[in-house]
Amino acid sequence: MALDLGERRIGVAVSDPTRTLARPLATITRSSRKEDIAAIGALVDEYAIACIVVGLPLSLDGTEGPQARSVKRYAGFLADSLPVPIEFCDERFSTAEASDIMRSKPGRSKRGTSDEIDAMAAAVILQTYLDSEAGHNHDARDRG
Repeated sequence: MALDLGERRIGVAVSDPTRTLARPLATITRSSRKEDIAAIGALVDEYAIACIVVGLPLSLDGTEGPQARSVKRYAGFLADSLPVPIEFCDERFSTAEASDIMRSKPGRSKRGTSDEIDAMAAAVILQTYLDSEAGHNHDARDRG
């Protein structure tokens, strides 16, 4: 499962059982940290999640700014509250890519709602992570 942590909403995406394809799942409207974590925990249970990938908003030069540090703090609360490991994935440009995907869907005349974009951004983050993991596994097999 991937999370796109925003100030007002949390985009959520999941992968298929083979960990090949990500899809947007939902958007959680943020309230208190306790309620947010309870909602995320319910999804972890419902979908039998093995790992949470959190989008890390790095600066354009790849460094961690205030927003990335805030996301890492929040991920620490998730790690303390949920029984699954937390991973990070660079989320630079994920919202722009999500908007492009939404615009390119057949029959769509506009870019999509904020909720749709946030969930799609989480799917972009998760797909990036899955593709990266597949590449690492492929590299390890090539080395024998």
